Amino acid sequence: MTTTNAIRIANDSPFCESRRSVKKLEDDLISDEAMHAPLHEIEQMMRTAGRELMREMMQAHFDRRSAQEREVEVQDVDGIERLRVREGRRTVMTEFGEVHLDRKLYQAEGADALAPLDAAMELPDEKYSLEVRRIVAEEAARASFDEVVELVSKRSGAEVPKRQAEELAVRAARDFDNYYRSRLREPENSEQLLVLSFDAKGIATLHRDLREATRKKAESTPRRLETRLTKGEKPNRKRMAEVATVYSIDEWPRTIADVLHGARDAQDKAKRPRPFNKRVWASIEHEAERVIQDAFDEALRRDPDLRRRWVVLVDGNRDQLERIKRAARATGVKVTIVLDIVHVLEYLWRAAYAFHADGTKDAQTWVECRLIALLGGRSGGALAKDLRAKIRSHDLDENSAKSVEAAATYLTNNTRHMHYDRALARGLPIATGVIEGACRYLVQDRMGRTGAVWSAAGAEAVLRLRALRASGDFDDYWQFHVAKEHERTHQSRYADGEVPNPLPLKRPHLRLVK
Repeated sequence: MTTTNAIRIANDSPFCESRRSVKKLEDDLISDEAMHAPLHEIEQMMRTAGRELMREMMQAHFDRRSAQEREVEVQDVDGIERLRVREGRRTVMTEFGEVHLDRKLYQAEGADALAPLDAAMELPDEKYSLEVRRIVAEEAARASFDEVVELVSKRSGAEVPKRQAEELAVRAARDFDNYYRSRLREPENSEQLLVLSFDAKGIATLHRDLREATRKKAESTPRRLETRLTKGEKPNRKRMAEVATVYSIDEWPRTIADVLHGARDAQDKAKRPRPFNKRVWASIEHEAERVIQDAFDEALRRDPDLRRRWVVLVDGNRDQLERIKRAARATGVKVTIVLDIVHVLEYLWRAAYAFHADGTKDAQTWVECRLIALLGGRSGGALAKDLRAKIRSHDLDENSAKSVEAAATYLTNNTRHMHYDRALARGLPIATGVIEGACRYLVQDRMGRTGAVWSAAGAEAVLRLRALRASGDFDDYWQFHVAKEHERTHQSRYADGEVPNPLPLKRPHLRLVK
């Protein structure tokens, strides 16, 4: 081949622009200025030039795809043949920057155009590529949307405004429920405990997205001051998110001393079993009953033959207990309900201050004595009876007696779920640390930032994305989401879900046989 022909062919290549950029970058790196520049300046230069180089190469790749596109027979989902063909251009914001794609559009009267090349490249309907959407989804799970815009710009060559970032996050989370419903689980050891736990956490929400009862309450209670809430005044602008967790854990029989003193050294800590195959999630969109039933469905996928012991940890909320019992009946499973010992302690500590000064050893001893009694098998009802007797024997005034009566009522209402002696002997958990941690991480750390007010759709999306990351499922979910996006965006528009391939067929690789 002559030199002239080689140059002509090179200049006809869509990659000639990027090749010139590579040569320029090489020249810049060996220049006198670069040889005397500090490393951080070289890194900055390469980052900027490298992104532009990658964008040029991506544009060249798009141009090559456009040049190879051939006309095909196109039949839409309604069986209409698309006979009119025209050229059309679209813009795609990739991880490396903005590029353009020229492709054939197949039209019919009164119908949207179909672009088989878009389908072959699995391009979304909107401007942003799936990789850009993934970056937004990952960052939105941990940072504010203002920060997401900044982080995307720094991490890639893409530019995504705040409003579009919020919309992309909502779309990224849309397959959350379907992913978990269709997910296959490996069988787990039937001797391991299957634990479920629930809680609720409020999220400051736009007035229009408050639940009806909360919205009416907010409208019926005008603010006393315009600039701040007065003492005892409630903002009435929060919508409750129901938080759930399902996990497995080994049985761990222990004594009262183990509970009182905890893990005293590294050896004790090593013995303590840890939750595994843990899934946590929260929803502001679904009612609490739906979330609880979803948790039972998740547990059933892990134990379809109902061979394991199911333990449900609760905080004593009566509505929550009723929902749990209904879900258990609907699932056909027998559950062991255990009241969180930490909530019991909170009531006991408040009651202790009716008899002893705040922060004293006497108060601590008072609480420990009653905790030991409960762990040893004394019923909540019996302890409540003693507390009420102490109100009379100590002649407490009405204000001091409130905390003691509240503790007695709490113990009486939940006494059937306080058989801690049996729970310890059987190796069951008695504290809700996992769900408390989920409330803090999933909801409070991200949704409870000062001044943040959420739309229901935005809050639900972020909760789902955070749940996927916390459960270690984000990468697997994203593959599922990409497949579902292809079905919705492309396959659903063609006859029999078959998208015609507008690119030349791959040539088979010939193998030399000796």
